[in-house]
Amino acid sequence: MAKYFDVNPENPQRRTISNVADIIRSGSLVAYPTDSCFALGCQLGNREGLGRIRSIRELDDRHHFTLVCQNFAQLGQFVQLDNDVFRAIKAATPGSYTFILPATKEVPKQLLHPKKKTVGVRIPDHVVTQALLAELGEPLLSSTLLLPDEEEPMTQGWEIKERLDHVVDAVLDSGDCGVKPTTVIDFSGGDVEIVRRGAGDTARFE
Repeated sequence: MAKYFDVNPENPQRRTISNVADIIRSGSLVAYPTDSCFALGCQLGNREGLGRIRSIRELDDRHHFTLVCQNFAQLGQFVQLDNDVFRAIKAATPGSYTFILPATKEVPKQLLHPKKKTVGVRIPDHVVTQALLAELGEPLLSSTLLLPDEEEPMTQGWEIKERLDHVVDAVLDSGDCGVKPTTVIDFSGGDVEIVRRGAGDTARFE
């Protein structure tokens, strides 16, 4: 059964956040809130966690996983940025965007797109997510919690606990965080490509 943690959305209890971080470090898979919708997350090098996310969401090897980062300095360790892309992403973060970029050698090979050698990165604008990332001290390997054959993500922590009780290890809940996934912007091909229109405003990239 999954452990359930309910935290204050504006001032999350540090002990609870620390407990969830310890669960993640132990090799577990958690469902947690972001500034767009709930996500599945595990530690960066957790192969089993990666496989469990693929299984829950029925993803193939061409799916772009996301490294959810605390800040821009952390993000810059995992992707390659030229000056123009740096400025564009810097202006849009933190926020409800995922950016597809060429990965550095810091990214485990199993996370990379098999042909493009790219990975998704984002910096969320969400108090609870930021608290968890600060406690972890490293990015979370993540994917939107959108189940197969469903058009919208689940928005309630109790519902996630009820439905995914035997496939995730913990649920971190801070209240409703919306149904729109991130807007996905691909910078890896030279030109800017809007892959998915979601919670983030696309006007700055058009």
